[in-house]
Amino acid sequence: MDKRNELTEEEKRVILYKGTEAPFRGEYTDHFEKGHYVCRQCEAPLYRSESKFHSSCGWPSFDDEIEGAVKRVLDADGRRVEIVCANCEGHLGHVFEGEQFTPKNTRHCVNSISMKFVG
Repeated sequence: MDKRNELTEEEKRVILYKGTEAPFRGEYTDHFEKGHYVCRQCEAPLYRSESKFHSSCGWPSFDDEIEGAVKRVLDADGRRVEIVCANCEGHLGHVFEGEQFTPKNTRHCVNSISMKFVG
């Protein structure tokens, strides 16, 4: 079995039970240092800081993932596309397309609590 970090109750609520942290509260919402982000549960690399952009949506936004790091699945609501860590399947957030925020026209809306920053 892959290495799994111990999670707090709030981390479990979001990562294991597909919850959402409150908007504009996450530690990485307005974080723009150089480095990359890894899955909080298994530490698999997910996103590079170069792909992060300010969308004013209340959660960290990325227009690209590290190749093979993120899996897209139809959300339980049948309308949105959920994104999960490809390694451990921990819930990250949702992906949206067609919003014109960046030339890639994709926004990965990710819960800060689902990630850790590595400088």
